[in-house]
Amino acid sequence: MGDYEVFKKQIFTLTQIDLNAYKEKQMRRRIDSLITKHGIKTYSDYVAAIKADKDKFEEFVNYLTINVSEFYRNPEQWKVLENDILPTLMAKSPRLKIWSAACSTGDEPYSLVMMLSRHMPLSNIKIIATDIDKQVLAKAKDGLYNVKSLKTLPDDLMKKYITQVNEYTYKVSDDVKKCVEFKQHNLLKDPYPTDCDLIVCRNVLIYFTEEAKTDIYKKFNASLKKDGVLFVGSTEQIIQANTLGYATAKSFFYRKV
Repeated sequence: MGDYEVFKKQIFTLTQIDLNAYKEKQMRRRIDSLITKHGIKTYSDYVAAIKADKDKFEEFVNYLTINVSEFYRNPEQWKVLENDILPTLMAKSPRLKIWSAACSTGDEPYSLVMMLSRHMPLSNIKIIATDIDKQVLAKAKDGLYNVKSLKTLPDDLMKKYITQVNEYTYKVSDDVKKCVEFKQHNLLKDPYPTDCDLIVCRNVLIYFTEEAKTDIYKKFNASLKKDGVLFVGSTEQIIQANTLGYATAKSFFYRKV
C-alpha cells in the first residue's frame, strides 16, 4: 500500500481527521479494505482518487466515522437516565442544555427528545447534536429510519412520534425534529459547547487511542456545568474517573465534581 505515516498527514490536510488519534491496527485494516474494494493499489493513488471524486471523498469520511446507531440503544441504561439521572438534573434547571456528541444518524438525540417529552413540554427541549460526518447528519435531519433501528424504542413513544411511511420506512414527527439542532463537529479539534447539563457520547471513543480519549473526557468535563452528567457507552467505562474531574453517578454515568 505504501507509507501510512505520509497517508495520515495527507488525510489530515484533506479532512481535518487526525488518524493518529485512532487505534492504528483497527483503523488501518478498515482503510485498507476500502481501498482494495476500489481496486486501488497504493495510499497515494487513493488520496488522488478522493481529491478528484467528491463521492469517493464522502464515502471515505463516512467509512472512517463508524456509524452504528439505534433508538434507545441499551434500554436498561435509558431507564437509569430517566429514573435516576434526569430528576436530579431537572431539580436544578427546568430547561436542560443537552449535547448529543457524535450523534451519527440521529437515533440518539431523537430518543432523548422523546424521553424528555414524558417530563416536560417539547417547547422546553433543545438538543445540540453533532457529528463529523456530513452524510449522516443529512440522514439525521431527514428523520427516516428502518424498523430495525426502532426495535428498542418504547411502545408509547413509537405510537406518539413515529409514523410508517411505507413497508420499509418510518418517520420521526416534525415536532420532535424541531427540538434538535444538528451541526458538524470534530471532537478532536473543534471548540466544545459550554454549560451543558448532560452530554451523551456513546460507543464512539472505543475507536480512539487512550491519549485521545483522556483529552476528550477532559474537554467534556470543561463543557459540563458543575454536577452535570456525562453518559457513555456500555463498553466505555472511564478508568480512574476521579483524576479527570468526575465521580461515578451510576454505571456509565459520570457527574462533574
